[in-house]
Amino acid sequence: MTKTFKIAVFDGDGIGPEIMHPTVALLKAISAKSKSFDFAFNTLPAGAAHYAEHGESLPETSLEAARASDAILLSAMGLPSVRYPDGTEISPQIEIRKALHLYAGVRPVRLAPGQPTPLALSEGQPVDFVLIRESTEGLFHSQGTRDVRNDTEAYETLKITRDTSEKLFNFAFKLAQSRKRAGRGAGAVTCVDKANVFAAFAFFRKIFDEVAMKHPEIQTNHAYVDATALWMVEKPWVFDVMVTENMFGDILSDLGAGLMGGLGLAPSADIGDENAVFQPCHGSAPDIAGQGVANPFAMILSAAMMLDWLGEAFGLDEMMSDGIRLREAVEAAIDERQDVTPDLGGTASTSEAAAAIARRLL
Repeated sequence: MTKTFKIAVFDGDGIGPEIMHPTVALLKAISAKSKSFDFAFNTLPAGAAHYAEHGESLPETSLEAARASDAILLSAMGLPSVRYPDGTEISPQIEIRKALHLYAGVRPVRLAPGQPTPLALSEGQPVDFVLIRESTEGLFHSQGTRDVRNDTEAYETLKITRDTSEKLFNFAFKLAQSRKRAGRGAGAVTCVDKANVFAAFAFFRKIFDEVAMKHPEIQTNHAYVDATALWMVEKPWVFDVMVTENMFGDILSDLGAGLMGGLGLAPSADIGDENAVFQPCHGSAPDIAGQGVANPFAMILSAAMMLDWLGEAFGLDEMMSDGIRLREAVEAAIDERQDVTPDLGGTASTSEAAAAIARRLL
């Protein structure tokens, strides 16, 4: 019996629609060949352009439709020229994370054969790890508030809670277990913090150690965030799963994207107990919007993560297999340097790059 999954779609701003539309077309083509699953896509309004026209960045109807979906595909959102009255950019993606309590921000860092990287790697040093960023608290907690005093001082509040941290760490250990079973990791989790300076991070580490005691089969490590940034450049192959606070994860995930050759190859997911969002790590790139040269691979790889997550959650081996095939099709295109966009040294348009993935896949 075929199961139909409800997928909420946010086209986003700038290049967002240009990379979302071919991704949805790929997913439709994959499901058309499936005997076990299908998709019902529901495109919802949100974003900076919507805010500029209607005065709201995330309509309540859009949020509730997303909440009721089986998964959420979200493209790049925000425009530098459109801001809230306090000067901050429009970021519905962060509002969605908080509203749906999507506490686990999953940022894979993987170098496939032939993938561009600034690293000088030797044979036998594969880079394949996952950064898990807490996505609802940390230094992002005070977003939307304003505490600027007499134009001389400004304050932000860092928030760490036991409830969210325990869920986050349990997620990290579960992921390390599944990666170890699949032969993709050593079965190790590294807690990244700044516990030597901040009491909040000492608390974060304390909770991590308590959760780690329940998972003796998994190796555990601690690292300060500044040292981690250094080691991600010097020896990234030593990592398996790392878990950290929201702001630290925001910064380190962009570093991870740099290791992979740029944000155009960096997918992500934000996962909670009931909902999950899948989106590229990059921004809306308004400077190239409408030119047809945006790299769709990060969006397509995020869709592959969605297939994997849904397939595992509902026990659909075919769907998980399709997720792997979709990722491998992108990796093959990168390795062969055929039908890739200008940021990867090619001449393909966005639609041509996506069509090449479809040919490899279907």
